[in-house]
Amino acid sequence: MAFAITQTCCNDASCVAVCPVNCIHPTPDEPDFGTTEMLYIDPRSCIDCGACADACPVDAIFPVDALAESMRPYAGINAEFCADREPAVADPAPNFHAWGPPVFSRTIPADFPALDVAVVGTGPAGMYAVEDLLLHTSSRVTLIDRLPVAGGLVRYGVAPDHPSTKKIGETFARYHHHPRLRMRLGVEVGRDVTVDELARRHDAVIYAVGASSARRLGIAGEDLDGSVAATTVVAWYNGHPDVPADAVDLSAERLVVVGTGNVALDVARILTTDPRSLAGTAIAPAALETLKSSRVREVVLLGRRGPEAAAYTTPELLALTQHEDIDLVVDAHDPRITEAIDTSPRAALLRDCKQETVDWTAPPQPGKRRIVLRFHSAPEEILGASRVRGIRVSGDVEIPAGGVVRAVGYRGAPLPGLPFDEDSGTIPNDGGRVTPGTYVVGWIKRGPSGGIGANKACAEETVGRLLEDAIAGRLRTTRRKPGLVARLARRA
Repeated sequence: MAFAITQTCCNDASCVAVCPVNCIHPTPDEPDFGTTEMLYIDPRSCIDCGACADACPVDAIFPVDALAESMRPYAGINAEFCADREPAVADPAPNFHAWGPPVFSRTIPADFPALDVAVVGTGPAGMYAVEDLLLHTSSRVTLIDRLPVAGGLVRYGVAPDHPSTKKIGETFARYHHHPRLRMRLGVEVGRDVTVDELARRHDAVIYAVGASSARRLGIAGEDLDGSVAATTVVAWYNGHPDVPADAVDLSAERLVVVGTGNVALDVARILTTDPRSLAGTAIAPAALETLKSSRVREVVLLGRRGPEAAAYTTPELLALTQHEDIDLVVDAHDPRITEAIDTSPRAALLRDCKQETVDWTAPPQPGKRRIVLRFHSAPEEILGASRVRGIRVSGDVEIPAGGVVRAVGYRGAPLPGLPFDEDSGTIPNDGGRVTPGTYVVGWIKRGPSGGIGANKACAEETVGRLLEDAIAGRLRTTRRKPGLVARLARRA
């Protein structure tokens, strides 16, 4: 019986490397790698060895016959993706990887020095860079984070009811105790130490500071009380130390979320899920208590375009349809929506949703809490005098609501002492190199796109640039002075 990859796939291709029969696609050398929502196992080629399940850092791979009821659709999702590919096995005998010439993507001289490297940021991008440095060079690494707890977006950005995704944090955490790594938490660049100080006392510095701010809608009423960024809501239910316990008001029966990405679905799901089912998760205790007294009955997700352009992934939508305590409704206010559903890549899932024309003059009805997907509805103005009372969307339709969550994307923030591109919200770079000795990785390098696994290849590229500069003698290999390390240790 074949194995199948399920919802929490992180796309880092750890499973591909251990598969003996090349049955997992797309592989890093295939053109569609990095563009698909997840990786897929070809059931025609799988020999049921289980090596992929052992290697998966987020427990996303299971035997098909052991899939839980809610995960059964993934057997078909894996098979459907692979159906148009030539199977790796043309007969019952295993077709193991063909031997090929050795490939050396990096050549490091035997006398390569033990570099002192600082990595700023303990999220996935920073930790993949740390992993590369510790496993493939003799570098000494100082790992710095402004927060008192390591983890970045794995700790504070993944929804609390996705424990398997959060599990990758355990893989990263093992490097925290590596003999060539020093951890300095609670240290903020620009407040406790400057960019110039780090540069003077390390051979190289890699900034993995992410994209922690939120994109704006650019419409009237955006700053009213009750209008919050999704970044705030996500940080609130994950217990981020920067966000107070009362940051999210759930006293209204209807909330509107602007956006149709995975973050928007996460927010809508958490706000409508029975709090009792969240009690055993990693949700912040204060957020759980607020959810227990929540009056929210309905969350409306606004999409500027139709269902064919929605940014959420099939696994996220499928997971939402499995919640029996939530009604998922498509507002059929526009005939184009029904037509577009039939051509949407998630047509089957959307057809299973209730389709009705919602009367926005009526309050949410008693019964199950519900999430309404309203497409072709660009936000034009958030309504209210001092506090949100609704939102006006294209077609001059007003949707009464007691709050608005803006889930239209993350954005990088400037770091004092480094260049910054205001248009892209990134630090300008060439493959991760800002200047020789200064590097970036992750969302601050490439913009807020790609999941956890995308950072692995991103980090490999950045570390590659660093090694190129070291080999070419472009780094200022000044030994670090003990004063800075001692000062960081006192602040940690």
